[in-house]
Amino acid sequence: MTVEIVRIAVLSDNYVWLMHDPLSDETVVIDPAVAEPVLAEAAARGWTIGQIWNTHWHPDHVGGNAAIKAATDCRVSGPAAEAAKIPGLDVALREGDRVQLGAIAGEVIEVPAHTAGHIAIHLPSEGAAFVGDTLFAMGCGRLFEGTPAQMFGNMARLAALPPATRVYCAHEYTQSNGRYALVAEPDNAAIRARMAEVDAARAAGEATVPTTIALERATNPFMRASSVEQLAERRAAKDVFRG
Repeated sequence: MTVEIVRIAVLSDNYVWLMHDPLSDETVVIDPAVAEPVLAEAAARGWTIGQIWNTHWHPDHVGGNAAIKAATDCRVSGPAAEAAKIPGLDVALREGDRVQLGAIAGEVIEVPAHTAGHIAIHLPSEGAAFVGDTLFAMGCGRLFEGTPAQMFGNMARLAALPPATRVYCAHEYTQSNGRYALVAEPDNAAIRARMAEVDAARAAGEATVPTTIALERATNPFMRASSVEQLAERRAAKDVFRG
C-alpha cells in the first residue's frame, strides 16, 4: 500500500475516511458526514482535499460535502443513480467507472440495497475497498431501498475480492453485529474468537475497522448466507435483535 488512510470518528458512530497519495500529494475524503473535523485533520497533516467520494446519499455520508467543497473547491464524485440527492455532485459514477487519486485507480462497483444507487470503490493496487453502509464488520446494511436478492448479490461480489483486501466501512457497528452473529451461527468458533477481540478493543476505546474480506468470509453471517432466503431471514432477525 502506497496511500495513507486515516480514520476520523464523527457523530455517534460514523467513520469518515481520509486517503492521501504521497506520490501525487493528492487527498480524497470518503463519505464526509460533517466538514469541520475532516478539514481540521487534513490541515493538521498538511494535506489539501481535492476530491470527495460518496458511496450513497444518506445525510451522514454527504452532510459535509457542501462545506468541504466551499473550503477547498474539491471535486465530488458519487453514484449516478442518486445524483439528485448528493450535494455538489460533479462526477456521476456507474458500474465499471473509475476514480483516480494520482496514479491510483479505484473501480466502481454498484451494490444497491441499502440505498437504490449505493456504490463501493475497490482500489486493487492498494488492497482496499470503501463500502459505505453495504458491508460492515460481521454485518450488512439495512435494506432501506432494495431487496434481499440484491444484498445477497452484493455479498457475493464483495466476497470475491482478494481475501487480504481491507474493507473500510462507515460505522462502528462491530460489537452489536457480532452479538447477533453469535446467535445466527452459534457453532462458529471464528465468530466467538473474533468477538473476544472486539469486546477487548471496544473496552479499551479502540476502533474495530477496517476489517478484511477474509475475516468477513469467516465470521459475517450475511456474507456467509447460503441463499437469498437465508439472508432475508437473517436481515429480518437482525432488524429486531436486541441482544
